[in-house]
Amino acid sequence: MSTDLNWFKSSYSGGQGGDCVEVATTPDAVHVRDSKDTALPSFEVSPTAWDVFLSAM
Repeated sequence: MSTDLNWFKSSYSGGQGGDCVEVATTPDAVHVRDSKDTALPSFEVSPTAWDVFLSAM
């Protein structure tokens, strides 16, 4: 499934190869993964939960 998604790197991720997070959005979910090892499983949250998370930042 994750190969069919349009992943993009978080604006909070640095370009030096440190902590990097990528997200992909669909109408029903926000998918999150570690960009350093995309073979690891991703997880998904509802768009509402993602909005709550972002508002806390």
